[in-house]
Amino acid sequence: MILVVTILAFALMIFIHELGHYLMAKAMGVGIKKFSIGFGHPLFKFEHKAEQWQICWLPLGGYVSLKGEDPSEAEDSEDSFMAKPWWKRALVVFAGPFANLILGLLLFIISFLLPIRFPDHSPVIFETKGLASEVFAPGDSIISVNGVPIRGYIQALDELSNQKDNLILLQRDSLDVAIQLPGSQVDSLFSNISPMVSTRIGEVYAGMPAWRAGVRDNDIVTKVDSVEVSDWYRMRELITQAPGNTVKLTLKRAGKELVKEVVLEENEVLGSDRLIGISNYQPVENVRQFTIGQAIVFGSGSALDFVVRNYSALFKLFAKPKQLAKNVGGPVMIATMSTQASNKGAAYLIMFFGSISLILMTMNLLPIPVLDGGHIFFFIIEGIFRRPVPLKVQAILQKFGLIILVLLMLFAFYSDLSKVFMRLLSR
Repeated sequence: MILVVTILAFALMIFIHELGHYLMAKAMGVGIKKFSIGFGHPLFKFEHKAEQWQICWLPLGGYVSLKGEDPSEAEDSEDSFMAKPWWKRALVVFAGPFANLILGLLLFIISFLLPIRFPDHSPVIFETKGLASEVFAPGDSIISVNGVPIRGYIQALDELSNQKDNLILLQRDSLDVAIQLPGSQVDSLFSNISPMVSTRIGEVYAGMPAWRAGVRDNDIVTKVDSVEVSDWYRMRELITQAPGNTVKLTLKRAGKELVKEVVLEENEVLGSDRLIGISNYQPVENVRQFTIGQAIVFGSGSALDFVVRNYSALFKLFAKPKQLAKNVGGPVMIATMSTQASNKGAAYLIMFFGSISLILMTMNLLPIPVLDGGHIFFFIIEGIFRRPVPLKVQAILQKFGLIILVLLMLFAFYSDLSKVFMRLLSR
């Protein structure tokens, strides 16, 4: 079912992208020949006002055929694409990625309008440092903050105020203890305490080293390279500071013990020197419903932050191409990640599809010939030098760009299949 939903979501993203081109072309007075979703033989088509609309059997893309868009074909009519000024042509091309940006923003906002399940740690203190040791003690369980019953650690932090005194009710050694905490001390004290976190794995990220090694969600790590561990902090320290390039994890799964050898992977795009791709288990679940205003603010902010992080990641990839294999994913990884997102709830799945739409926008605007960004680049050069880039030069660059895209797609498929194969072997 989730595969069908994913395919339909991609079809929607393609339709919105091409609709952006279409609407801007109409606004700029450019004639439309054909609007196609997919490639190959049409499964369904109709004609409206001399425009052919069709859905083809291979839904892995789409296109809008504009009148006079091929520079090698002479088109003298006013509604010819090439007859328009360079900036109008650039706007027509830019409108496709821009439509994906708008779709991504809307999907992020919609996801925040739905009830969102936020995982949280138990409100039990594991460790204290510095001045925090004079106020809190390991094993303290937070019962309430300013009269609000507490279920999770992050929830407790959200209820604290920086502006006024806070009343915190703790349970310590089976006794209730009330603590008055000034607002001015909240940040300094709570930055020096840590919640209790077990070694149970919450999520194994698709394609990452632990996933390839066959580690699963809810596995409990009992040893790291033969050293017993009982908390996440010690486990993480042993993994990240392991002397070799691999680490052996002893796991407990369904009452059985098994050992997995996991590669320690440097990934500068994710901002980590050594990682294996797991998150800690958070036993508490809080459901939060945002208002329309909050959804617009949080959704827009999250979407724009995602775009910035994507461009930052691309810059790091171009600076260090060796990181490409660790960060490129194809359709198999996308399907796997969509399944993981759906398991968290509808809000996370919609947000995931919004992320894909934003990635399509980001990739399409790269100045690579064949992509929208490459065409826009040609048009900007034409605007600067007052003459178009020679057709022979465009043709050569577009062939080069097409080769790059094909190789990247093949590499993504190979990367997907090799990761899946390694996971199957590790079972």
